[in-house]
Amino acid sequence: MIRTFLLAAAGLMLLTQIAFGQNSGDLSADEIYRKSQLAYFYPGDDMKARLSMNLVGKGGGIQVRELTMLRIDGAEGGDQKYFIYFHEPGDVRRMTFMVWKYSKTEDDRWIFVPAVDLIRRLAADDKYSSFVGSDFSYEDVSGRDVSEDTHKLIGTEEYDKKVCYVLENTPIGSAPYAKRKSWIDTEDFIPVREEYYDVQGDLYKVFTVANIQNISVDGKSYPTPMTRTMDNVKTGHSTVVTFESVEYNAGLADIDFSERYMRQPPRDWIE
Repeated sequence: MIRTFLLAAAGLMLLTQIAFGQNSGDLSADEIYRKSQLAYFYPGDDMKARLSMNLVGKGGGIQVRELTMLRIDGAEGGDQKYFIYFHEPGDVRRMTFMVWKYSKTEDDRWIFVPAVDLIRRLAADDKYSSFVGSDFSYEDVSGRDVSEDTHKLIGTEEYDKKVCYVLENTPIGSAPYAKRKSWIDTEDFIPVREEYYDVQGDLYKVFTVANIQNISVDGKSYPTPMTRTMDNVKTGHSTVVTFESVEYNAGLADIDFSERYMRQPPRDWIE
């Protein structure tokens, strides 16, 4: 009888360890989050993608924007550079946005506004502002450094038919949120859902991904969310980004990500 009770208790303890992430391959919360950043922001050595961005109003009205995104990595998990070119509609056509992302210091950001022929460097605090009217911030586009938050592993649970680590992320310094919860796929470490809470503890933004496809290049396969949505649950507004095409290891050069190309980017980048 006692032996049966001990076996049952051991089994219950094992299930509890699995449920609460204590049997997660000895990965810490920081390591899980770092792997998720690598999977989401660093696939390949560079990237060229054509995107559509749908801004969906509370009443259902939709504004569509077409853009090209380029990215090159200096080191895995380290410095990066991003370049975004807007094709349509007319009010943003030829607008460009560039980020030099640093792992240890504040990122550098520039935006070119063709209507006034002006390249403007964005202040550090602008990273929390809306990215050209969308529900994504400038920081959402290029990511937030792992060291800027503390990370706590809450447990594991199923989300969208995937077993996920659930992390609670709390900012150490300034941030547009007081707390963030992340659901990270235990297999490919893609963050499939994130919830953002304000200082009152109220949910105000939800990020989700869908249609994850494996993009193969150079013998490697990179899981890539082809649809990425940010919902503002307080305003009822949302932004849906759809990747129409993605190319990794496209042969981009670090020197190409410079201010001189913001007004006139090379045609083979944006065609």
